[in-house]
Amino acid sequence: MAEIHLDSVRFSLKSARDFGWLKRYGRAFHCIDRTGSGCVCIGMEGAGKRYFCKIAGADTVEAEVSPEESVRLLQNALPLYEELRHPNLVKLIEAYAHGSLYAAVFEWADGECLFDHWNFERYKNDRTLKSPKERFRALPAVEKLRAVGVLFSFLQNTARKGYAAVDFYDGSILYDFLSGRVTLCDIDLFRKAPAVNDRGDGWYGTKRLKAPEEYRVGGIIDERTNLYTLGALIFDFFGEFSAEDIRQRYLQRRFLPCPLSRWELGEESYRAAEKAVCPSRDERWRTIEEFSAAWEKAVRPYFVRSGE
Repeated sequence: MAEIHLDSVRFSLKSARDFGWLKRYGRAFHCIDRTGSGCVCIGMEGAGKRYFCKIAGADTVEAEVSPEESVRLLQNALPLYEELRHPNLVKLIEAYAHGSLYAAVFEWADGECLFDHWNFERYKNDRTLKSPKERFRALPAVEKLRAVGVLFSFLQNTARKGYAAVDFYDGSILYDFLSGRVTLCDIDLFRKAPAVNDRGDGWYGTKRLKAPEEYRVGGIIDERTNLYTLGALIFDFFGEFSAEDIRQRYLQRRFLPCPLSRWELGEESYRAAEKAVCPSRDERWRTIEEFSAAWEKAVRPYFVRSGE
């Protein structure tokens, strides 16, 4: 394992690499190196601008693919950022090869990832630290509802463009606690819908939020899968779950909602989200747009009370 020094940033890779060529963007101030994608992500700052540089083929310590596969996946993903353009999707500036590496450079987005797994050891060692996920859950309901509105908008756009949001989860969401802005990132594995699960249990995404078809070889992955994922995220934002509740998701091979008694909002919104995460695809909402209409009707009183 090699420790890389780039300005004040330190990170580890399986083998040494030169990243001095990133100096064209200024100085490094941030890094995420614990990725399974084989990409190292480096924040650069210069001339009053910030950039998020995602570099494939770096052979990260926790890489689940070869460096060559890492490069191929990133190259194939880049057209998605144009095809699925949305006001809350990170903006791609440029992409190019640098030797055996491949770099995608995005505009920097302020915010904190709602599933920052690379910091979990810090939270474990210092119980006074609160993760972005914990801080987000503690926000007033109406602030979280605004964020959920962005997710509906983005996934409706994804569906209209004919894509399935593969590997979309809380790790794809950045939340700026100062402005309340939501930014969506890392859509690299999105596919044309319908997609077919060819990996069984190993289908992309976190098992905390998966639909039943995301465990089965041959399962159809489409808009109804995505509204299930959105329903699961909404339950995590507004429901209370114990460690045993989370364990049961893995044992039963699907997301499981909390009971109504542990739901922060009213019953109408609970029923709307509950229908989204129905194990039977045919009993879910037919589209994200249909789910959105039911959800908006259910939560409208919260905005009225806040004067919006």
